[in-house]
Amino acid sequence: MNLKTEQNPEGVLILRAAVAEADYAPDVEKSLREYRRKANVPGFRPGMVPMGIINKMYRKGVVAEQAYRKANEAVFKHLEDSKTAIMGDVMPSELQSELDFNAPAPDEGYEFVFEAGVAPAVDVVLDKGDKLTYNKIKVSKEMREGYRGTFTRRFGRLEDVDVVKDGDEALEVTLDNGTIKADDAYFGLVSMSEDERKPFIGKKAGDTMMVNVREIYRNPAQLAATLGVKQEELDAIAPEFTATVKRIRKFAEPPLDAEFFTQAFPDGSVTDVAGFEKFIDETIAGDLARDSDYLLSIQLKNHLLAKANLKLPEQFLKNWLFAVNEGKFTMEQIEADFAGFLRTMAWDLIQKHFAESLGLEVSQDDLLAEARNMARMQFAQYGMVNVPDETLDGYAKSILGNREEAQRIYERAREDKTIAALKPLVTITEKSISRDEFQKIANETGN
Repeated sequence: MNLKTEQNPEGVLILRAAVAEADYAPDVEKSLREYRRKANVPGFRPGMVPMGIINKMYRKGVVAEQAYRKANEAVFKHLEDSKTAIMGDVMPSELQSELDFNAPAPDEGYEFVFEAGVAPAVDVVLDKGDKLTYNKIKVSKEMREGYRGTFTRRFGRLEDVDVVKDGDEALEVTLDNGTIKADDAYFGLVSMSEDERKPFIGKKAGDTMMVNVREIYRNPAQLAATLGVKQEELDAIAPEFTATVKRIRKFAEPPLDAEFFTQAFPDGSVTDVAGFEKFIDETIAGDLARDSDYLLSIQLKNHLLAKANLKLPEQFLKNWLFAVNEGKFTMEQIEADFAGFLRTMAWDLIQKHFAESLGLEVSQDDLLAEARNMARMQFAQYGMVNVPDETLDGYAKSILGNREEAQRIYERAREDKTIAALKPLVTITEKSISRDEFQKIANETGN
C-alpha cells in the first residue's frame, strides 16, 4: 500500500492510495470461496462449483470491491493517525482515472483518489480588549399597563351593563326569522372588526335589529349549533334574522383587594398594590433580560466569527452537500442557503476550539435542564405555569428520547455553555435603551 497526500489552496486534501495485489489478494480469495460455498449453478452441487467458473463470474467485481475497501481503510487510518480534522465526509475525487479490473493488476497497484475538506485551525483568543455592549431594555409605562391588564384579566369577571359603549361587550340575544327561533344566541363583539361592531354601539336590553347571521358566525358548525339545525341545512336558510338584545355583559377587571391577591398569589408572595407593581416590574424585566441576553450571545458569536475569519473549503462543501443529499437539492438551491451553512460550520469549529481550550463539556444534567426549559415553555403556551417538577422531568426525558430533538437540545446546551464561559473574558458595557431602539439593533445584528 502506498498513500500520497497533497493539500490544494482551497483547503482540499487529495489522498492517492495505490493498492497492490498483495494488499487485497487474501481477501479476494476468501470472498471467492464464500461465493463458491453459496453459488447455485445448474449442473453442480452446492459448494462444488469449479473455481474457474467462480473466478469468471465474480473475480472482477470482488477485486474491485476489496481493492477499494483497502484503499478506503488506508485513507481513514491516515486521517486518524495524522489527527487531520475534516469537514463533511471523505469523497471520491474527480481526479480519479478509470480502472481496468479485467487486465492484470498494474505493478504500481490500482490507484484510488479521494478528497476531504480540511477544517482550518482555529486561532482566536478573547481578552478584555474585546468590547461588547449589553443592551438593556427599559421597562416602559406601556409595558407595565399591558402586562398588568393581561395578568388581572385572568381573575376578572363579566358584569351586566345597560348599554353597549366600547364594542368589547358580549350580548345574549334571541334570533328569529319567523321560522327559526334561537333564544340563547351569543354575540362576542370583541371578536368583530371595528366596522362590524358599529351597528351594536348604543344598543340596550330590549332593542331589536336586523343581522346577517353568516357574517356574525363565520364557522358553519357554530352557526348550525346556535340555530339548532344540521350543518347541511344552512344553505336553505336565509341569513337575515331579527336579533333582540336580552342581556349585555362586559368584562370587568378585578379590584386589587385582598381577595384578588389571595387568588392570584396563593403562596402569599404579593399581598398589596406596591408588591404587585414590584412583581410586574420584575417579571417584565426578566422577560426583557432574556431578549438582551440572546442579543448579546448573537453579538459575541458575530465577533468571534469575524475575529477567527476561518477560510473553509467552500467548493468541496458544496459538492459534498450535493452528493450527500442524493439529488434532493439542486446546486442552485445549495448556493442560495450556503452562507448560512458556512456560518454554522465555522461556529461549530469555534465551539470545539473553546471546548478543548477551556475544558467545556455538555453533561447529561445540562441536557436535562435544557429539555426541562423547553417543556416549561411549551406548557406555558397553554397557560400552565406551575407545572410540578416530576411532570417537567417526565416530559423532558420524553423529549430527549427523540434523536433529532436530543441533537437540537445538545447543540443549544453546548452553545449556551460556550457563551456563558466566554462572557467573563471580554469587556461588556451595559446600556439602557428603548424597545424600539433594541429592535433596530437586533434587526441589524441578524442571527
